[in-house]
Amino acid sequence: MAGWLDRLSNRTRRFAIQGLMNYVVVGMLTIYLVDLFYDNLLSDVLVFDRAAILGGEVWRILTFIFLPPASGPLFVFFALYFFWMIGQALEGEWGAAKFNWFYGIGVVGTMVSGMITGFATNVFLNLSLFFAFAVLFPNFEIRLFFILPVKVKWLAWVDAAYFAFALVFSDWAGRAALLVSVANVVRFFWSDARALIVNARRRRQWKNQFRR
Repeated sequence: MAGWLDRLSNRTRRFAIQGLMNYVVVGMLTIYLVDLFYDNLLSDVLVFDRAAILGGEVWRILTFIFLPPASGPLFVFFALYFFWMIGQALEGEWGAAKFNWFYGIGVVGTMVSGMITGFATNVFLNLSLFFAFAVLFPNFEIRLFFILPVKVKWLAWVDAAYFAFALVFSDWAGRAALLVSVANVVRFFWSDARALIVNARRRRQWKNQFRR
């Protein structure tokens, strides 16, 4: 899978959107500011709504990815900065084309799930970006709310716990949206995960032989 993705990314490199997450974050910030002063003016017409999409408001099938977190200004500012940082890091590590494919496949999967179940959200999609970041940069240290230093790998466990909680307590539409995002991470990192498992098994076998 990794080889196939790399070949596909190389072939589509010239069509890649450079700084893709910049556009997503700017869109989220714009919608948040307009909604803040005009009582959800934009969110109400951009949120995913299957009935409205089938009724002709086709833009809703995509515009939900630009909806900001439903929270206060401080958290939204932190979240948008975090999304931007993760997007820059992943694009820097993979290149714009591969990052476009990762995000794009996640978006398309969420759209398809939404059209089947009637529910789609960008929450799990954005959290899947964090999972990818944690896999590539597990020891990267961030300052939570710009104060508390925490390594990304520990936050990834919190993220995983949230996913597990949501999987248990969400309805089936929410579970579908969650599983689509998780499947996207697994699809991109399956070969890496398999290599880690194989290496861990080899180290364990070597230790057992050494003890004997």
